[in-house]
Amino acid sequence: MTKKLVSKTLLALAAGCLLQTSALAGGWNRGEADTDILFEEGNIAGRAGVTYVSPHRQYSTINGADATDSRFSQDYWIPSFAAKFDASENFGCAFTYTQPFGADAEYGSQAQAASRAGGGTGASRKEFITNEYGATCDIRAQVGKGRLHFLGGVFLQDFEYEADAFRGDLKLEDDSAVGYRLGVAYDIPEYAMRVQLMYRSKIEHDADEGTFDWGAGSVPALQPLGVRDAYGSGTLPQSLKLSVQSGVAPGWLVYGSVKWTDWSVMDNLNYSIFTPVALAPGVGPGYIPQQDVYNWRDGWTIQAGVGHAFTETVSGTVNLTWDRGVDTGADIYSDTWTVAAGVSIKAGPGELRLGGAVSYLTEGEQSTADEAVYNATADGDWAYAVSGSYRIAF
Repeated sequence: MTKKLVSKTLLALAAGCLLQTSALAGGWNRGEADTDILFEEGNIAGRAGVTYVSPHRQYSTINGADATDSRFSQDYWIPSFAAKFDASENFGCAFTYTQPFGADAEYGSQAQAASRAGGGTGASRKEFITNEYGATCDIRAQVGKGRLHFLGGVFLQDFEYEADAFRGDLKLEDDSAVGYRLGVAYDIPEYAMRVQLMYRSKIEHDADEGTFDWGAGSVPALQPLGVRDAYGSGTLPQSLKLSVQSGVAPGWLVYGSVKWTDWSVMDNLNYSIFTPVALAPGVGPGYIPQQDVYNWRDGWTIQAGVGHAFTETVSGTVNLTWDRGVDTGADIYSDTWTVAAGVSIKAGPGELRLGGAVSYLTEGEQSTADEAVYNATADGDWAYAVSGSYRIAF
């Protein structure tokens, strides 16, 4: 295998299983925009992929009693798409789509009862998803043996939150909010070396046209109130990621990254629901303020991996990722350890990438002393992910 072919193979190698490891990171992290396509060969390139994640998180105790509910975390899919167009040797842009944040939980009867007893909503289901549509451009110049890159772009992110609870069903939506990303990188393709620093801005979401369906609740006296207005607001975090990779021997690559995510902005989700009648002294009629409390701390994600090009058409990679839990006691988002592996195969006109990952979710607890609605603990649990993508370049 020639040095040039080895370098091209290694430059693309690390991305083979990065998709599923980001999907198993802490907080509400899911997918990352595939801006790395800007560094790959070809004036025009496109890649599409999907990741399937199955987290198995469940309570071991609720209010001191052994938990009987099954797992509350639900399986989910993360789509990803990226297309790159180089207008010249020194300028190119990528258009990307992914789902950067999300959560999906269904709570059993024991957790619902504990929530109602603690003054909560008694939610049976909560689901939250975002979609990101982005454009990122790369201005590059030859510096020494390599290239200096200045990266920047904007993205639109929507937001949808649904919660089915004892009194009724809540839906909040924000069609679009604008964010941006900025970065700088230096690479030497000959040695499969790259250093990159990328910043992604925070997003403020205002859901001004939500609804609350009293008729879907379990309180007969409130069901005639029907569907009423609701609104809410919340902030999703900024992040900063440093990534490094380099060839270290013929056919071998090492890589790693450190990512900071500003999850401490997630103090709570504020929302209000409308009732035309008084539900209790001092509660309605009018908008009733509600709040989901999180009190999260900042997240840190550290990854290290190694890759090897076995032939000119097949390469593989394995990595280890540690993600610091973001909870401070109001819920359970504990540390996560992930082992992932991926393979890259040149097949047909393009490149097929397949990957898999296993995560260990460390034990955790929530407490009413830390603003949780009820006390609960979770033993160590497991999560699994598989991913696949295909890339074509011209």
